[in-house]
Amino acid sequence: MSFAPFDWIDEEARRRADAGLVRTLRPRPAEPELLDLASNDYLGLTRHPEVTAAAADAARRWGGGATGSRLVTGSTALHAELERELADFCGFEAALVLSSGYAANLAALTALTGRGSLIVSDAGNHASIVDGCRLSRAETAVVPHADPEAVRKTLRAHPGRSLAVTDSVFSVDGDAAPLAELAAACRAENAALLIDDAHGLGVLGDGGRGAPAAAGLAGGDGVVTTLTLSKSLGSQGGAVLGPARVIDHLVNTARTFIFDTGLAPAAVGAALGSLRLLRREPARAARARTVATALYRQLTAAGLTAVRPDAAVVSVRAPSAEAAVRWAADCRAAGIAVGCFRPPSVPDGVSRLRLTARADLTDEQIADAVAIVRRTAPAG
Repeated sequence: MSFAPFDWIDEEARRRADAGLVRTLRPRPAEPELLDLASNDYLGLTRHPEVTAAAADAARRWGGGATGSRLVTGSTALHAELERELADFCGFEAALVLSSGYAANLAALTALTGRGSLIVSDAGNHASIVDGCRLSRAETAVVPHADPEAVRKTLRAHPGRSLAVTDSVFSVDGDAAPLAELAAACRAENAALLIDDAHGLGVLGDGGRGAPAAAGLAGGDGVVTTLTLSKSLGSQGGAVLGPARVIDHLVNTARTFIFDTGLAPAAVGAALGSLRLLRREPARAARARTVATALYRQLTAAGLTAVRPDAAVVSVRAPSAEAAVRWAADCRAAGIAVGCFRPPSVPDGVSRLRLTARADLTDEQIADAVAIVRRTAPAG
């Protein structure tokens, strides 16, 4: 018998190819060749001179890497500075920076729950929340999308320690969660509320302070938020924000914090540079929302089916997965980059293009992008 322990991978690859679900890497050039409506650079800061200078200065001063986990050698004064400024900006008592937003969700969910506790999770939540629920060993109840009453009823049936978790803005359709109603349901049942504000920070709230601040929930005793530094702040990494005792608990118990190398200084510096720039230029948040609204209105006026955006994500429905892939490719050939979401990445099974608004897009660029999306739209 020949030794071939990975032959099963070939069969999996064939099945993916037959279903039209093959994913490929497409390295982008250093200089943009396409108009970007695919990335999460909502405020247009990732190439801003102040941000890149802050990243370079941090690397020169602190080195190319963090050199170890945060509890050994991976915490610098720069990390602590970013944590203080993030907490202050978003309205929370304390913050903890991790190597990614994914790691932040895993940290919060696994450290704040466990065997015998309950997590109530929205059906539209991001994969990092789904994985955090699985790793937590808690009982997990998945409830219908954006349904506070379903959350309340599910929490009421479990008298022990419990937590509800939701994205603030859902990454597929760009709709916002009913945070105030969810918080009320959690208060009524003595449960904690965890909000993933990856797509809200920098776009929602006064000056981009995020969805919890916009909903009046920032700093609440029962509220914890996670976020990413890789979207509006144009850098890399993630953070958990909440009461100081929650953050102290994560430092002592969250495995994706304790056993992971700290965020590289360059990324910390870039995030700090973006955060300080946003403080000085709060209108960037409103501009990102304005661009999203303009995209939505012009797309629907052109006869396309789009979802009204609550933040910076604009979703346009496609007739099939195959049509969505072709549509995105045709857009690319015509000069714009757009996202393509299809099963199994979308929980509702509906394929779509995803356009992301950027605060630095001009009105002319918006009109050009809409014209391309309309011109390349598939029949049906």
